[in-house]
Amino acid sequence: VLIMIALAVAVSVVLTVVNPPTTPYMFSESRRVGGVNHTWVAMEDIAPVMARSAVAAEDANFCLHWGLDVNAIRDAMDRGRGGASTISQQVIKNAYLWHGRSWIRKAMEALWTPLSEAVWSKRRILELYLNIAEFDEGVFGVGAAARHYFDVDAADLSATQSARLAAILPSPKNRSASNPSSFVRKRTRQIISGAATISKDGRAQ
Repeated sequence: VLIMIALAVAVSVVLTVVNPPTTPYMFSESRRVGGVNHTWVAMEDIAPVMARSAVAAEDANFCLHWGLDVNAIRDAMDRGRGGASTISQQVIKNAYLWHGRSWIRKAMEALWTPLSEAVWSKRRILELYLNIAEFDEGVFGVGAAARHYFDVDAADLSATQSARLAAILPSPKNRSASNPSSFVRKRTRQIISGAATISKDGRAQ
């Protein structure tokens, strides 16, 4: 157990300064579809509204919790539903673990997430999230997604485009940012409103 904790600490420290060129899931998808589209984009080169949109869509309490949103988890359990994964948990899953339902994976994710929060800044966690999240089949990271869907750089994403990208998460293979369904359009409007609130109430800082 101590060796596993030491390894988790070591690889977490590495990602404070090293941008991962790939992830286990990205690697498996690359083998499955014959390559992936992935371009790393530094946080300062991502439109700030994209960061706010991701938080509004996936984890409204991201700026307030320590990795696990206990209230959201309790609410999900009361409703008899899964989910309630924070952005921090999703980064751990995407960067180090595997996809699919597994109690072992969820346990590792739950233990590793608070550790990552102790090592990484919130800004770094969000930078990692935006750069390794899947936005379409074989399309990873907001840089590739911005070009794939809207033919713009990540820095030039508008509020609507950012909300569209956030709206297709966490089911990018079933949703489209460039050809949105009625659900994605509705979700986009909600995210635009949520991102504006995050900008006004100070969480964006």
